[in-house]
Amino acid sequence: MRANRSARLSWAGLLALSLAVLTPWAWADTPPPFPPGAPSPPTPALGRVWPVGTRPAVLRGWEPPATVYGRGHRGVDLAAPPGAPVRAAAPGRVSFAGRVAGRGVVSVGLTGTDLRTTYEPVKASVKKGDEVEAGEVVGTVEPGASHCTVTCVHWGLLRGSAYLDPLSLLPPGLLRRGPSRLLPVLGVPLPHEPS
Repeated sequence: MRANRSARLSWAGLLALSLAVLTPWAWADTPPPFPPGAPSPPTPALGRVWPVGTRPAVLRGWEPPATVYGRGHRGVDLAAPPGAPVRAAAPGRVSFAGRVAGRGVVSVGLTGTDLRTTYEPVKASVKKGDEVEAGEVVGTVEPGASHCTVTCVHWGLLRGSAYLDPLSLLPPGLLRRGPSRLLPVLGVPLPHEPS
């Protein structure tokens, strides 16, 4: 009896040790797009519009997790009122439009890339397989299904199973607060007109 118990304990110890040594990628459906710890290839600035509004408030930014299953924020939260239109930030094909864990989700695979964007909570106005252009409405903001303190849209960006900062899709001109303004220069004499 004692030998049987010690055999069970050693098998349990061996199993625990082997599970501790395996990385989370060993359980993933697909291998990582690049080795863990290696820098991600740059994200092309394909975006042409913000998903909501013209320059929405970013309520919470992207906070990459230290590990695959670690804590972090895998997207950005954009302030948006319930019922506001949600637009595709870049052209692509809808890869998913439906409900996940009670929330409406729309996912768009971006044309000519291995990237896809996600928008939630969104009541979809598109279906899987639809081609969308940048700025095309893919749905409306659902009320009450948000994880923000106010109504918001969670905008995500993925390359394979790796999360990226969705703001990197937008060109610098869309990220700036507004157009530059020239201000008067004080204390400099005006040029004299020739007589």
